[in-house]
Amino acid sequence: MDLNTVADVISPARVGQWRPGDAWLAGGTALFGEPRPHLTRLLDLTTAGWPPVTRREDGLEIAATCTIAELAAAGHDLAERCCHAFLASFKIWNVATVGGNLCAALPAGPMIALGAALDGTCLLQGTEGERTVLVRDFVTGEGMTVLSDGELLRSLHLPAAALAARTAFRQGSLHPHGRSAALLIGRVEDQGLALTVTAATKRPYILKFRAFPSAEVVQIALTERIPEHEYVTDVHGSPTWRRHLTRLYAEQIRQELSA
Repeated sequence: MDLNTVADVISPARVGQWRPGDAWLAGGTALFGEPRPHLTRLLDLTTAGWPPVTRREDGLEIAATCTIAELAAAGHDLAERCCHAFLASFKIWNVATVGGNLCAALPAGPMIALGAALDGTCLLQGTEGERTVLVRDFVTGEGMTVLSDGELLRSLHLPAAALAARTAFRQGSLHPHGRSAALLIGRVEDQGLALTVTAATKRPYILKFRAFPSAEVVQIALTERIPEHEYVTDVHGSPTWRRHLTRLYAEQIRQELSA
């Protein structure tokens, strides 16, 4: 998609340069995916020189400009599986970014699932300084985030304890190479379970159980904590089918992690 209203590209870009009509540019796969007639200028983050993945004692720091290919090569099994959930070509893998996927806030965004499931936090930078927000709170709805005007996502931090935990992954779509209709991740947490539901719902839902739950407890929690209207309806699946997949995958995950 051509953005024919854009008259200028600023590189390198800084937070203080933002003005109405601007958009932050990283990979651009989401930005160029649909008409955006209100845009007049792009602020290019790709020349910022941020290291894609930084290993620290407290976990992984993933730059917003880190490509999906770079994250997949980082050597973490769950991160790699979430990367494969893109079901995208190698061209997209080498252009699309972690930050772009989070900021697009599409229900099927696998970076949203990864960050939410591993208690990830987003580092946001704006004209008034920096702040951190949990990934589970960063996405507030379909295509909506907590970002304010001029604010950008600098990086995603995944804590070491969550990265080291046992996890289980389930993803399904209508077609072998279709967009995710449901993507669930379970993580053993102390003596309990953290179950993350994405793709089927408009925003991430995290269900936490202090003790490892029975099948009935999980199904009741899914019914009580995820409202019916929060299930997505589009050409990639009906709400009823997505709800069915969610319940099916939740039980599969529970059984796998109870072993």
